[in-house]
Amino acid sequence: MARHFTEDDETQALGADETVLAPSDEATVLLGAASPEDEATTLLGAAGAGPAGASGLPSDDEDTDVRWEPMSDEEWAMTMAAPEPASETGAAAAVDEWLEPSSTLLQPRAVGTVPSPGDTAPGPRVAVASPSTGEAGGAWELEAAAGGAGPAGGGPSRRGREPREHGPRPARHGCLSFLLWLVMLGVLALMALRMLPSELANGRLVPEVVSFVPWLFAPILACLVLAALWRRRLLLVVTVAALATMAWWHRGFLLPGSSVSDAAALTAQTAADTSDNVARVMTLNTKNGDASAEEVVALVREKNVEVLCLQELSDEFLSELAAAGIYDVLPYYVISDAASEVSNGGRNGIWTMAPMSNVSGNLLPIETSSMPAGTIEIGGRAVRVVSVHPNSPVRGAQDLWDEGLSVIGSLSDYDHTYLVMGDFNSTWNHARFRELLGSGFVDAGEQAGEGFHMTYPSGALPSLIEIDHIVYARDSGIVVSELEAVEVSGTDHRALIGVLEVS
Repeated sequence: MARHFTEDDETQALGADETVLAPSDEATVLLGAASPEDEATTLLGAAGAGPAGASGLPSDDEDTDVRWEPMSDEEWAMTMAAPEPASETGAAAAVDEWLEPSSTLLQPRAVGTVPSPGDTAPGPRVAVASPSTGEAGGAWELEAAAGGAGPAGGGPSRRGREPREHGPRPARHGCLSFLLWLVMLGVLALMALRMLPSELANGRLVPEVVSFVPWLFAPILACLVLAALWRRRLLLVVTVAALATMAWWHRGFLLPGSSVSDAAALTAQTAADTSDNVARVMTLNTKNGDASAEEVVALVREKNVEVLCLQELSDEFLSELAAAGIYDVLPYYVISDAASEVSNGGRNGIWTMAPMSNVSGNLLPIETSSMPAGTIEIGGRAVRVVSVHPNSPVRGAQDLWDEGLSVIGSLSDYDHTYLVMGDFNSTWNHARFRELLGSGFVDAGEQAGEGFHMTYPSGALPSLIEIDHIVYARDSGIVVSELEAVEVSGTDHRALIGVLEVS
């Protein structure tokens, strides 16, 4: 049988509660009637809330057994159910006014219960205010003892404020993300031009623009980092795909495919010797003979160059070369014939340390600069050296550029170990240049895995494109690597130097 509370028990329970209210606070505890049908609300307040008769406090002669009669689970669930709207009676209005938050100060404590040994009814629960909102969990929480008061018992109730609804936060970096998309659209457009077939790749400005494709690595990497930091997933996917495509296109510049041995590189640095299987080779466009002949000869001596190819030669420059001592270090040479129809800046020439045979002033008919050629022996192998300079793809001359590259590419039809050097006026990213290489030639820059060697322009401006090349026959027993681009005053090209090894 459930034990009934006495007044002493009530005092003891309230004293043991963790939620004892300070005298300065006007905390409120509502205790409900014995049954839901009772509309009377017992109000326990701080001193000064009014006399007992006026406040509705129970008198001492009331039956406490009725007040503290245990409640069944069903009655307790009804008490804790959603409150019905308070009646608009005068008494309720007066209680609402008395319960205004502005005049009610509550201790910010957690809601708790006071259990009693052997009792099945929940203990009293005090309405408290949340420290952050000033409300108890967003609403007034009132619980009674047995037959508890509160909203279900007809007492006044007050709901807290509904949580404020926040709309979607505006995207951060919206303007910068838009700019990144614009950058990537430009990148993708240039990459699309690079993929054009050779028949369409010689249109107006296309060859010039495609020359700068290697520089797309910079904006792609920048966009990739920012897209990852700002969590722009679609942009991140696009940049990763673009970066992967660029890496695949230029894998030969990033990963070594064919390179000379360490011993060959050391031999080339030590001295020039025609009896070994190693030779330093060099090519330079002299810009109509404006390059410094003294620097050219000094570079040949310093780098132990054994094969030299020059383009855009003038008679005056040839005299300067002779005066600077070119024939002392490279005594064998051949100068090309004059251009057949279109002058492309002058003639081309070849100088070698080893004796030259099978010399030709114009190896194949070409409408621009003639192609001189000569055969030398390196490491017991006959190497056919050719100096080339096809027309540049300027406006109105794209057909000449296209035809010149085709003529050079036709050398693969002949059974020679070719070493073709010069100003090709094209880069690896030009479809025509890749078509020239085909399956018979190899570009040393693309096979060495040593990165890019930009050769144009030179001087006041930084070198941005790689149009000077060292090309050799594939699977012919020779390989060229250890490349470097060296500045020479007076010309708008850098000299391209490499080490050739015969296996």
